[in-house]
Amino acid sequence: MTHLEQLVYEYYDWKGYLIKHNIKVGRLQKGGWEMELDIIGYHPSTNHLIHIEPSLDSHAWAKKEFRFKKKFSAGKRYILTEIFKELDKKTSIEQLAIIISHSADKKSIGGGKIKSVDQFTKEVCEDVRAEGLMSKSAISEEYPLLRTIQLALCGYYKKT
Repeated sequence: MTHLEQLVYEYYDWKGYLIKHNIKVGRLQKGGWEMELDIIGYHPSTNHLIHIEPSLDSHAWAKKEFRFKKKFSAGKRYILTEIFKELDKKTSIEQLAIIISHSADKKSIGGGKIKSVDQFTKEVCEDVRAEGLMSKSAISEEYPLLRTIQLALCGYYKKT
């Protein structure tokens, strides 16, 4: 798991999602798997189902489009049949690519929405900052990246 995948995993788990990560789907008859999906999260209170593919690659846009289309197509085929089988088959799946950057006119890739790494980390930082000082409201040690962000942004006893 890359550090970006780890941050996505921690953030969505911390926000109350049931998370599955690095899940192989589509067993092939001669062995192996069709695809690996990076992060799938389900929030039981809101019934929100999200499939996230974070990537720090620097491939050309056409290659990214091809790769994300394969990932998101596999997600549509397998998330409700192999990963979250207990959910209603009509449950909507939000698909999100977190990539290094994109131009303002690019809103989607491979059938999923786009969020830049900077946009995502800004969102994480805003939510972590809202927790305040570690001495009063420390994020659980099960989330080491989020906890480090809290220490850096808020400090332990007083804001920096």
